[in-house]
Amino acid sequence: MNKPFKFKQFTVNQDLCTMKIGTDSVLLGAWTSVNHQPNTILDIGAGTGVLSLILAQRSDAQLIEAIEIDDNAFEQCTENFENSPWNDRLFCYHASLLEFVEEVDDAFDLIICNPPFYSEDYKTNNEARDLARFNDAMPFEHLIYAAANLLSENGIFSVVLPFKEESRLIDLASKVDLYPKRILHVKGDTNSDIKRSLIEFQFKKSETHIAKLTIENGRHNYTQDYINLTKAFYLKM
Repeated sequence: MNKPFKFKQFTVNQDLCTMKIGTDSVLLGAWTSVNHQPNTILDIGAGTGVLSLILAQRSDAQLIEAIEIDDNAFEQCTENFENSPWNDRLFCYHASLLEFVEEVDDAFDLIICNPPFYSEDYKTNNEARDLARFNDAMPFEHLIYAAANLLSENGIFSVVLPFKEESRLIDLASKVDLYPKRILHVKGDTNSDIKRSLIEFQFKKSETHIAKLTIENGRHNYTQDYINLTKAFYLKM
């Protein structure tokens, strides 16, 4: 799991990061709309930096900023940015989300986040992994507060979370006038329950477009929808 993860246009080192490259990040990075041609992008809780790198590949954004609180992950993210073809557009800050909100006056056209969202009541013996995974590292309230303060008027806030948390986040977001524009419900295979929700929020109310995605028809037999979404990134797609 510590080997570099090679994508078609970039490579991500992950040996220092507790949270390795996963399907959630690649899906979120590939699915999130860049049709509004964002010029500034913020990646909250960047980890390896994979979301920023995917968006650098997909967009012409002049400035892509990432924030990461963990020392090792910050170091790794910075290294991955420097080694990428877009190193002149990518910057990582070593800060907490609330520190960043207090210190930054900029507005971002796109804010993206794959948050640590395991709110279940168990903890592992690996403290770094717990910090990366558990909700107490980044409560939804902090995330919504940050989005409300840092998103540009016509910007998009895009996030992935467990399906069971979807209504709670939508409810929280509505309190700061952020409303779901698009939702993608993700199932692992045809027989499984919906596992993830990918949600795009914006500051104006509109009809929410809801779609479904199934990743596999069988073990490693990927659906055409999943291939179409991720083939620009995965080597074997």
